Amino acid sequence: MTTSNDQLKVKPSWGFLFSHPAHFLSFGFGAGLFPRAPGTAGTLIAFPMYWYLAPRLSEALFLLVLIWAFSFGVWVCDITGKALGVPDYGGIVWDEIVAFTLVLFFTPEGLVWQVLAFALFRFFDIVKPQPIRHFDKTWHGGLGVMFDDILAAGYALLCLAVVKSILV
Repeated sequence: MTTSNDQLKVKPSWGFLFSHPAHFLSFGFGAGLFPRAPGTAGTLIAFPMYWYLAPRLSEALFLLVLIWAFSFGVWVCDITGKALGVPDYGGIVWDEIVAFTLVLFFTPEGLVWQVLAFALFRFFDIVKPQPIRHFDKTWHGGLGVMFDDILAAGYALLCLAVVKSILV
């Protein structure tokens, strides 16, 4: 969801990000400040996070980290949305980071699969087919911010599974 700057209580900046740890995290360590396509920039942050964590954690622990990251994201995105006065400001990208890290966890190995996963996730996150659009419009606060991206991740994973079943 995007908004015009006149709806904001405060203009996002590096100063805003460093004013509270929740803002720094919800803006994806600064990726959310990108002037164009902050969601795409935030999604890209998931790659190095996944590449670093996946070989170091068991599958069960990795999933627990993702559950924690989602739950923590509900809280930090809610704090940042309230501070901005816009619950789902486009620069809040922790939702993309967590959801796409989940996609990468289930994506077949290889850069081609990961690039396809990225394209599919971004497509569903931007287009928001039903029921993603419904939840994006009706669920507010941190849970609403996080939940619609989990649905986009589900759509991306479903498409990856179909492609894999055709090719293998």
